[in-house]
Amino acid sequence: MSTPAEAATTRGTEMFARYAYAPNRLGYCGPAETSALRGGSADRVRAAARRFTGAWPYLRVMSRMTGIADPLDHRLVESYWIGGGVGAGLDPEAFVAELLAVIGPAAGHYWKYLAEESLAGEAAANHCFHVFGVYPWSRLLGRGGAQPVRVLDSCRISWATVTARHGDELTVRRRRLYFHEGRLLLSAPAALSVPVWEDGYSAVPDVAPGRLVALHWDRLCGPLTTVQARALAASTTRQLRVTNRRLAAQPTGVGHRR
Repeated sequence: MSTPAEAATTRGTEMFARYAYAPNRLGYCGPAETSALRGGSADRVRAAARRFTGAWPYLRVMSRMTGIADPLDHRLVESYWIGGGVGAGLDPEAFVAELLAVIGPAAGHYWKYLAEESLAGEAAANHCFHVFGVYPWSRLLGRGGAQPVRVLDSCRISWATVTARHGDELTVRRRRLYFHEGRLLLSAPAALSVPVWEDGYSAVPDVAPGRLVALHWDRLCGPLTTVQARALAASTTRQLRVTNRRLAAQPTGVGHRR
């Protein structure tokens, strides 16, 4: 029988793999070989996780600040991807200072805005902050074009309700991100087609209408409880609010190139 710590690690590695797979498969994050995130052992998932230059620094810092020894403990992984949980209690200024000490040396020479004073008001120990605050895409919105909004919308974790299943294809309703009059907003729920299986794997193989699910790059990455969906909605709403505050103060056309 596993100990509580071992069980938390097992759940954490499984969740990390499910949420990280879609961007990894597309070549955006992590190692080039994706098989470790599809049925790989816990050791292989852990080795792959260490090569995610986005998620892994967050988990390491969250581990140190919470005193939870394993960065892949389920409590940390869930809090990072969804928001809320143990990460929500961390001091934002202290968190961003520790985070930048880890990622700053690698990113600072091309993302000049990564400074404590500019990010402290937006910081949170979750993926949503990484997408909107650390990645450069929200700073490219004023230049026009659809790509920044598309990337932001795809990269954030979103919540959706399954409305129909036809074989191995789902219809879900989710809120899309759009940019209007200088603000990032969420639309009313709209239909989206999502495959149940990807590369012979499904995060929710028995998914049925009425189920709440999480999406990453428009791919299933797991079921959501009502509590988790509320936490994800709250972390997203909060991040959009602080991002829009920055956008309102940002001169038109100002952006940063990677």
